[in-house]
Formats: sequence, C-alpha cells, structure tokens
Amino acid sequence: MGNILDILKFGWPYLRKYRHRLAVAIVLGICFGLFNASFVWGTKTLFERLGGDKSPPVAEKTATGSIGDVQKFLLHTKETADEVVDYWLPPFDKETNSIDNFRRMVGAILFLPMLVMLRGATGYATGYLMGWVSENAIKDLKLDIHKKLQTLSLGYFQHREMGGQTMLFNTGVGAVWRCLYCGFSDLVKEPFALLSIIVALLILDWKLTIVGLVFLPLTIGPVIILGRKIRKQSEIAYEKGEDQDSLIVEVYSNIRLIKAYCLERLQQKRFEKLYQQLARAGIKRWQAKEIVNPAVEFLAMIGFGVLLAYIFWEGRSIPQLIGFMTGMIMLYQPVKKLAGINTYFQEAVVGANMVRDAMKEEPAVKEDSAALELKEFSEEIKFEGLEFSYEKKAVLQNFDFKISKGMKMGVVGESGAGKSTLVSLLLRFYDPTKGRIAIDGTDIRDVSFESLRKQMALVSQEVVIFDQTVSENIACGKLNATREELIDAAKAANAHEFIEGLPEGYDTRLGEQGTRLSGGQRQRIAIARAFVRQAPILVLDEATASLDSKAEAEVQAAIDRLEQGRTVLCVAHRLSTLQKMDKIIVLEQGRVVESGSFEELLGAGGIFSEMAAKQGLKTTD
Repeated sequence: MGNILDILKFGWPYLRKYRHRLAVAIVLGICFGLFNASFVWGTKTLFERLGGDKSPPVAEKTATGSIGDVQKFLLHTKETADEVVDYWLPPFDKETNSIDNFRRMVGAILFLPMLVMLRGATGYATGYLMGWVSENAIKDLKLDIHKKLQTLSLGYFQHREMGGQTMLFNTGVGAVWRCLYCGFSDLVKEPFALLSIIVALLILDWKLTIVGLVFLPLTIGPVIILGRKIRKQSEIAYEKGEDQDSLIVEVYSNIRLIKAYCLERLQQKRFEKLYQQLARAGIKRWQAKEIVNPAVEFLAMIGFGVLLAYIFWEGRSIPQLIGFMTGMIMLYQPVKKLAGINTYFQEAVVGANMVRDAMKEEPAVKEDSAALELKEFSEEIKFEGLEFSYEKKAVLQNFDFKISKGMKMGVVGESGAGKSTLVSLLLRFYDPTKGRIAIDGTDIRDVSFESLRKQMALVSQEVVIFDQTVSENIACGKLNATREELIDAAKAANAHEFIEGLPEGYDTRLGEQGTRLSGGQRQRIAIARAFVRQAPILVLDEATASLDSKAEAEVQAAIDRLEQGRTVLCVAHRLSTLQKMDKIIVLEQGRVVESGSFEELLGAGGIFSEMAAKQGLKTTD
C-alpha cells in the first residue's frame, strides 16, 4: 500500500492536468468492475429460465437489523433485474406458442453476449482514457526532466555517464508509464470487480460465499514476499542497464579506434560480462514475477476444492451451482490482476526514485532571480583576481587581464594549463572560486545567462552538428534568421559552395554529428553559425586543431573574415594561427607566465619560443 500511495503521490501533479478525463476513466472502470457481477446472476438466470425452474429463495432465514436491511436491498436489486429479462427470458414452457419460444431463444443467444458487450465497451473506454491520460502525463514528465537537466551546470554532465541519462528516460520513466497505464487502470477496475462479484455471490448464497472466501486472504502472502524480491532485482537491473547504455555509447561512438586497434574481442568480452549480469538479474526478476500467479492459483484451487465438497454436501441446484461456480472462477481473476499490480508498483518505485534523484539536482552555477540584462558590449572584458579549482585541483591562479573592445587576444599553453577553463568561465559554464569576470564593469554573475551568451559566438574544436538540415544547423546561431541571412553567413564561412553540392542543398539533413560532412565542412558550418549570430565577442577554442593543412587553410580564411570588427579570445595549440593577434598570453599551471605580441614572444626565448620551435616556427634572435 505504501508503494501505491508513493507512486500516486509522485504521478498526481502530472495526472491532475487531465483530471476530467481521468475521472471519467475511473467511473467507467468502476462500471467495468461492477459488470463482472452480472455474469454470476446472468449464468444462473439463463439456466433457470431455459430449464423452467423458478428461482429458489436466496436465504433460508432473513437476518435482522442493519444486516437485514442490506440483505433486503440486495434481494430487491436481484428481483428488479429478474423482471427486466422476463420479456426475453421467461421460464421455459413447452405449451407456449412458437413466437414466445423464438423470442426466448433469441434472448438465450444474445443474453450473455450483451453482458459481454457492455462489459467490453466499458473496459475499452476505460483503457483508452487511461492510455490517453498516462501518455500525456508521461509526455509532461519527460519534458519536465529535460527542462530540469538543461538547467544543470556543465559539471553535472561531466561527472555522469550518458547511459544514466538514457536509462532515466527509457527505463525509469518507462516503468512509471507502465504503472500509470496498466497498474493504475487495474487498481481502479479490479477492486470493484472483486467487490461486485463477492456481493453477487452473497446474494446468491451467503453461506457458500463465506466458505469460498476463507482461502482468499492466504493469497496476499506470496504477493508481498515476491514483490520485495522484484523490487530488489529491478534496482540491480536498472543499475546494470545504465552500465549497458554507457558501454554502447562508448563503443559505437569510438568504433573507428576500436577497429584500428583490433579491440573487437575485448569489447565483446565487456559486453558478455555485462549481459551475463543483466541476464542473472532479469531471470531472478522474472522468476519472482511468474511465480506470483501459480502461487495465487494454487491457494485458490485449494479453496475451490473445499467449496466443491461443501456444495455437493449441501445438495444445491444445478443453475445455482453453475452461477456460483462462474462467480468463484471470475473472483480469482481480479485477485491475480491485483497481485500483478504489486509488480508494476514495485518496479515503478525504482523508476520514480531515479526521476526524483534527477529532479533534486541543483545547478552549481545559478542565475540570480534579479539578474540584469547585459547591454551590448562596448568597452572591455576584465578578469580580476581570477582563481578556479576543479574539486581540490587549482586550474587558474591569480589571473588578471583586460581585453578592450576590438582587441584580439590569444591564449596558449600546454595541456592542462587552464586555457579551455578560461573560455568556460567567460561563458559562465562555471563560476570562479575567487575573483570575478566583468564586462563593461558588470560582474557576469549579476546578469542573465541569455543576455551574457548572446554577446558571444563560440567556435570550438568539438564541432556539434545536429541531426537536422543545413539551414537549421546554421540557424542555431540566430533562430529567427532569414534564408538570405543563412546563405550570406555560409558564403562568408566558405561553406556555400559545398552546401549547394549536397543532395538537397540547404535542406539536406546532415545526420547524427554531421556524418555526411568532412571535418573541415563541419567546422565551416560552425563558423557560419557564428557569422549569423553577429555577436560582438568571438571565442575560438582550438578551432582548427583537428584539421589537416588544406582544411585548416580554408577554415582559417573564414575565421579571419569572422574576426573582423569583433573582440576575439582565441585559445590555440597551433601557434601559427595567432600571428594576427594583438596580444598573446602564455599560461602555465594556471598562471600567466608570458605576454606580448606574436613577434615579441617568438624572440623572447621563453616558453612560447620553445613551443614555436617544436612546431617548426622560426624564432628571431
């Protein structure tokens, strides 16, 4: 019961929006459950009418008090129902005319099918409405999770595997969906089905009903015990499923390297080990699931056997016997389904906990509720006493620098010196441990993310191409850009010619990560994206590091054009790309150890000069 309440509490904020359809579904579900009782009365009545028997008294004695009042009400209900079918199903009589017999036979043929049709119609309507509500509720839940994840800082994703995110949506949310659709639907229908059948049996013969229900409470034990086992194995399966998704992403996003080093067998062994663990957890979970119904049925049949012996001992009539046996058989169907509900809710609890954990996460970098709108950049960017650490490792220390409007500043240093961290801090992916970054005198922590990042265009080594058309990829820089603006940006980025050569030109879908394009072409799409943005600050983070010499020349020409009239922060490994910078700083262990123009640093005989020599650049004496 605790799990059921927990899931209902978790799902209610999403179900509440569709509460009107949900209410109709619940009412129809109740009707569906109540229709089950009609088969107990229906089968008994059908055999009585065809056999010409009169309905025997329901009870030998009438109880007194409130119990007697209930009994009188139930008897009156039965008598009313009997009167309704009198026209089509009068007691069989050989002396009646052929028309009456024909009407009786039509009634006999259609009586049970009509009951089935009414029950089926309410069941279909309930299932459809519950499906509609649950699908929309899960849609809203997924959107809320995406909205939450996109508010989280970069550090959250760097410390978590991609498999965790896919498991959250595919398995965690999937378990909640199954619970809302199947579990909640059965939770509405089956208790009323159970209750209505018991009431119908009590009307038919309360003594037999009490004997038949003696073993019903015994079915609860296996449900509780096995439910705990299902939950435990579900937790293990979710954990291993997360490892599986992460491994799939890792292997197939790096398949080129795996083939180059002949690592297929090694990766296959990793999959074998993981799938063995998944299979073991899955087998145990299915074992617990599948044993629920046999356990319930076994206990039910013991009670059924005792009931049969009692019926024959008492010498009940055949129609009464058939009606009662029909009810007892139907009685254990909702019992079995209610036992299955426990499985849905046990698995859903694990999925709901995954969602809750994700929704509890807070971004490390938060936007102030009273954030200002940063005006268009007009004066300078200042790094004042800047320090930053990843956990306990210092990355930037005592960093002070100023970039005036229109200035082009280059940043170099060995790997781990803090170059890319500087870019991340400027874009406010992280906040400094100490000090501040100010644009035109305003601390960037005091302005909104959107107004800050609208001032900048980023072109990095890791080019992101979405599985969309060329024009949609370029328009990421400016969502409301016109077609003419997109084409102009592509021309400026030296991309128009190869785009026109694609099968559908600017409407060509580029595939995941732009698999249809070369590295240089992907980079020029990224530069076109920066062109159309028309941002005053250009941030280049190793923009040509992964390109060959020919592609680099084409991309560098586009970058030179992009830099015109903009303030530039250029992080580079290839020093030749920094020749046109107004100033260059050299970082070592997070500190500025050299600064100056390209020529000054080349001839200074310091770290920059050594790096230049390694790259084949001639130094001046």
